[in-house]
Amino acid sequence: MMTAVATIVALTLLTGCSTEPGWSEMRPEPSPIGSPGAGFFPATPPAPESTHTPSPGSWDGVGAPEGYRVVLLTVGDDAPTAVLVRAVQEWATETRADLEVVHADADMIDGIVAAMNMNPDLIISAGDALVDPLATVTASHLDRQFLVVGAELAEPTENVTAADWTGAAYRGEGLGTASAYDPASFTPERAAAAVRAGVASVLTGQRGIVLWMQ
Repeated sequence: MMTAVATIVALTLLTGCSTEPGWSEMRPEPSPIGSPGAGFFPATPPAPESTHTPSPGSWDGVGAPEGYRVVLLTVGDDAPTAVLVRAVQEWATETRADLEVVHADADMIDGIVAAMNMNPDLIISAGDALVDPLATVTASHLDRQFLVVGAELAEPTENVTAADWTGAAYRGEGLGTASAYDPASFTPERAAAAVRAGVASVLTGQRGIVLWMQ
């Protein structure tokens, strides 16, 4: 099932109110379907905030269970963000994930709070502008899982995983865009791989790191 929320009304951390659409309550973490291939995990468990380059395609054997609850949190209408959004939507259709979309252009902090209040299994972020707001919010909500695609937090907590590559790598917090930033690097193929690898990493418990896509 795929629905979109065109506008999410502002919510504050004090209200704790749920939004509609969404899911009525949090649930135990879903288990992955299948197992990753060789090279998906590093030889030793990765340190928090570290970067790991998984072997290409090593995530293909991992799938999300049908009905996996995902909120796509997005801001902006630039071409790279549009590619990421499309990749998430296509992945959700293929895997029969239950997807909601929050457009956070009006207020990014409110958008993040709205996404959390929808009680998803995972929040996927698409859009560089969300990096700093995510850094503000995510450390205080370690029970919520986030996946940042095409960008990364400078100091992610254990609940924030990223999938990034040369040509992307926006880090926020004054660090700005990487010198190698290239909008043309946001190809459908690379975005699709990043979404799949990132979700596989979250599902298998490899979190709080940056997956560097080759």
